Amino acid sequence: MNQPDKKKEGLRKAALHYHEFPRRGKIEVNSTKPCVTQDDLSLAYTPGVAEPCLEIARDPSLARRYTSKGNLVAVLSNGTAVLGLGNIGALAGKPVMEGKGVLFKRFADIDVFDIEVDSEDPEEVIRTAKSIAPTFGGINLEDIKAPECFYIEETLKRELDIPVFHDDQHGTAIISGAALMNALELTGKDISKVKIVVSGAGAAGIACANFYIALGATLENILMTDSKGVLWEGRGDENRNKYKQKFFRKTEARELGDAVRGADVFCGVSMADVLKPEMVRLMNENPVIFAMANPDPEITYPLARQTRPDAIVATGRSDYPNQVNNVLGFPFIFRGALDVEATHINEEMKLAAAYALADLAKQEVPDSVKRAYDDMTLGFGPDYIIPKPFDPRVLVWASSAVAEAAMRTGVARKPVDIEKYKESLKDKVDWSREFMRNIYVSAQKDPKRIVFPEGDDPKIIWAASEIVQEGYAKPILLAKNKEELLKKFEELHHDPEGIEIIEPKNWPYREDYVNEYFRLRQRKGKTRGGATISLKNYFYFATMMVEMGHADAMVAGVSVHYPEVLRPALKIIGPKKSGKLVAGMYLVQHERKSYFFADAAVNINPTAEQLAEITLMAAEEMERMHMEPRVAMLSFSNFGSVRSPETEKIREAVELVRRRRSDIPVDGPVQPDVALNQELLDEHYPFADIKRRPNLLIFPNLDAGNISLRLVRHLSNANSIGPIIVGLAKPIHLLPRGTEVTNIVNLAAIACVDAQQVDTLVMA
Repeated sequence: MNQPDKKKEGLRKAALHYHEFPRRGKIEVNSTKPCVTQDDLSLAYTPGVAEPCLEIARDPSLARRYTSKGNLVAVLSNGTAVLGLGNIGALAGKPVMEGKGVLFKRFADIDVFDIEVDSEDPEEVIRTAKSIAPTFGGINLEDIKAPECFYIEETLKRELDIPVFHDDQHGTAIISGAALMNALELTGKDISKVKIVVSGAGAAGIACANFYIALGATLENILMTDSKGVLWEGRGDENRNKYKQKFFRKTEARELGDAVRGADVFCGVSMADVLKPEMVRLMNENPVIFAMANPDPEITYPLARQTRPDAIVATGRSDYPNQVNNVLGFPFIFRGALDVEATHINEEMKLAAAYALADLAKQEVPDSVKRAYDDMTLGFGPDYIIPKPFDPRVLVWASSAVAEAAMRTGVARKPVDIEKYKESLKDKVDWSREFMRNIYVSAQKDPKRIVFPEGDDPKIIWAASEIVQEGYAKPILLAKNKEELLKKFEELHHDPEGIEIIEPKNWPYREDYVNEYFRLRQRKGKTRGGATISLKNYFYFATMMVEMGHADAMVAGVSVHYPEVLRPALKIIGPKKSGKLVAGMYLVQHERKSYFFADAAVNINPTAEQLAEITLMAAEEMERMHMEPRVAMLSFSNFGSVRSPETEKIREAVELVRRRRSDIPVDGPVQPDVALNQELLDEHYPFADIKRRPNLLIFPNLDAGNISLRLVRHLSNANSIGPIIVGLAKPIHLLPRGTEVTNIVNLAAIACVDAQQVDTLVMA
């Protein structure tokens, strides 16, 4: 099996595992209200539920007040044009629709029900959408083939009073339209005069052409091609429809090569490799080439730039500049439309989204976005004509522009103060959510050697394979018997290529490890014989690999309790020279927000001085990860409401942190529900230094930290990464017993970045 086939097979297995475990599918429904007591039940259902029902019956607009309708979108498809898979049917398309729901939630905090309609009859799709419309605030049509998609959308927009939007048409059009405006600005060309060639006469191609006309292009300057060549008057075409008919032209051009001669713009939404280098050479000076077929473009980015260095090129791929990605559009368009209760998504709202994206690309790019894409030179120019998909500012810019356009054109039922609305959108943005993306990018720049002492564990094997595939690190697996471990790889259908396997018993440096460990511990009662016995333990052996420089970091603990990993780390690696303490912190992601919990892994009952040290170490770790720490020191009381040795300890710790790092916002003792409620703080504790939601929560002892962590994970949909060990001289990270593969991969990437920073300090 060659390398591309191996990578494809690895991706296939990872994708199937991702969709099946730990819970099948990608979505679930969570209650937003408590339903624990009899009183809760009487309010949630009978008899209390009758009250909002009666209110809605009296005034249907109140459904948005008393139900989820106002933040709920239907992603509706019949599976006739799924991604690059074609007509695979409604059920087979369900994973894509679930994925669309994930993107709505991830980028704009919009809830989704995916609706798969088992019919290719457009009238049936329309009837279904109209029947379910009362449930939803909007309908996102998805993966419906042309020309039926045009008819379905037109009919639903005419007959429903909620936003209906076919993303396959308008998404690509809006994003590429924003890119086109900026590309033409950079090349000094007038959109009304440029010659445009559109390759692909389906939903996306026709929508792009129509949108470019709305932006100022002229119909006479657009040539469109399909699989049979140029759309020219007189050509026989049994598939001609009123949407396609508009673009049939009187022209001598018959093939794509004829059409692009002298063209200024190529818009590709067709298939791979149809735009040949010899065709690109025939285009006008400073051509704009949008090769947006996925996953393989009409011409690759490198080949287009190599053929025409004067070209501005965009594709649908994330591994090259100027990615035209629909996720820059639909979440934010619906966010703005829902928030003003728009009856439609009209042309003005789509244009507003495009202009907002084009304008945002001209703004100074935040360092956090530059780091996320590993390009500190990122800025408006030929390689940056549209914002990046993970730029958190898009939510504010695009959604507010759409809302403003809805109000301006009279389709908004609930006008808003646009400046206050922008501020509310900023509250939805959690910049620290890009934490792992930044880590992955940094890890890939300089992969380090990460040793896994539990090398024969199936989860470690799976994680090591993924780590190699993504280039996050260079895994080293310890094994009693290499041949037996290779058999496990085969049984699990994983490829060991790129993974180093070591048998400690045959390691040529084993005696050196024994000698060094004896030297380190001889004044602690360890004999040389005892050192030999200790090094038979793989956790001690792996830690010595890190100490001796044969590995850069260790990740372990999937099959044992924390102390079995931490004990050798403390004995061999020890704390950094600048400190005496080691601590553990978790990254907890809950309801689109990220928090660090410290110490929830190591120190049982720290003193005030130790609490301050833990806080500072955790804050410095966050800063190394390019996040601004905002600290709440948690307690059972608020700001001295109860005086006790426990609260006094926290008060002293707060003062110590302030003295050593006055630039870090910190306060306490404070109860967690108060610390995380800014309105409550402002009303009752206006003196508190917590002016924004804290993201570093310091617990008074291990009981409080660990119990809170496990309760949050168990009782909610929170995810956690960690524990991330801070304070050690070299990176050793612990795995919770029985952890999932994803956490192993995450901690390996974090360990890699930590090891990079150790190297930097050593070089300095």
